Amino acid sequence: MPHVPPSTETPYAGLTPEVVLDALDSVDLRGDGRLIQLNSYENRVFQVFLEDGRVVVPKFYRPGRWSDAQILEEHAFAAELVEAEIPVVAPCVLGGTTLASFNIAGNPYRFSVCERQSGRAPELEDPATLEWIGRFIGRIHAVGARTPFAHRLTLDTRSYGEAPRDWLLASGMIAVEAQDDWQRAINNVLDEVKRCFDDVGAYQAIRLHGDCHTGNVLWTAAGPHFVDLDDALMGPPVQDLWMLLSGDRQTMQQQLYALLAGYEDFMEFDWRQLHLIEALRALRMIHYSAWIARRWADPAFPAAFPWFGGRSYWSEQITRMREQLDTLREPPLGGLPL
Repeated sequence: MPHVPPSTETPYAGLTPEVVLDALDSVDLRGDGRLIQLNSYENRVFQVFLEDGRVVVPKFYRPGRWSDAQILEEHAFAAELVEAEIPVVAPCVLGGTTLASFNIAGNPYRFSVCERQSGRAPELEDPATLEWIGRFIGRIHAVGARTPFAHRLTLDTRSYGEAPRDWLLASGMIAVEAQDDWQRAINNVLDEVKRCFDDVGAYQAIRLHGDCHTGNVLWTAAGPHFVDLDDALMGPPVQDLWMLLSGDRQTMQQQLYALLAGYEDFMEFDWRQLHLIEALRALRMIHYSAWIARRWADPAFPAAFPWFGGRSYWSEQITRMREQLDTLREPPLGGLPL
C-alpha cells in the first residue's frame, strides 16, 4: 500500500442521505425520500426523486478543489452552450444562482443541481455517429473560442505534467525502489512532450469541455448530449477529440477523420495539433497518478483503486512511460508533416 501523507481528509463524511435531502429542501426541491448515489469519485453525485415527479441530479463539490469563481465560470460556459442550442447538461438556477451552499455542523457543502438526462454510450465504431459527435464538438469550440476563461486552469506541460510530477516526488507516495527509474522515465517523456508542443508552435487556446471521453457523451434518439463540464479548462482544441479514439493506429486514424469531417462543418481545425495527441495522452497519464495520490486519504479512493501505489503499480507506470516515449517519437495520426 502507498505511504499516505498526514491528512484528516474525509470531505464527505457528513454528507448523509438526510443531509442531501435537506440541502435540496433548502432550495425548494423537496425529495420524496428516494435517492441513489451515482458513480463519481471527485465529487459526490446523486439521483434524487422529487415530490413533484421530477428527477434531479445534485452534485456536491469536493471542498477545496475549485473556488466559487471557477465553478461559476464553468456554469456560465454551460449556460452559454445551451443558449447556442448545443445539447449540454447545464446546472439549474437556484434562488438566483447556480451554486448553492448548505451548512451542516459548521461545514458548508457547495452544490449544483441538473435535470436528469438519460442516454447510452455512443457507438463509436459507426463513422456517422463520430461525425455527428464531431459536429457538436465543433459547435462547442466555436462558442469556446469567443472569450477565454478568467479563473479556470490552462492545460499545458506545466499544469498537467511538471506540477503533478513534482507533487508525487515530494509526497512520498512513490515506492522508494522505483523513484529513480520513475523520475527518469517521466522526465524523458516530458522532454518529448515539450518538443511536440514546440514543433506545433503557437495556437489559440480555447475554452474546452476538457474531459470529453465516451462516459461524458450520452446518446439518445436525438443524437449526443454532453455532460460533466467539471474539468472545463483552456487548452488546444484537439484535447476534446483524442479521448474518443481507441483501437489500433489504423482504427484511430479512421475515427479521427470521421470526427473531423463533422467538426470542420462548424470550426476550422488546426491540423498541426495532430502532433499533440500522444503528448496530451502522456500528460493525462501523469496527471491521473497524481490525482489518485492526492485523494488517497478520501476513503472512497483506496476502495475504488486497490491496485494503486504498490511496487507493481509504479513498475507498470515506468513501463507505460517508456512505451509512451516510443509512441511520441512516431509520426502523428494523419501522417501530416509540419
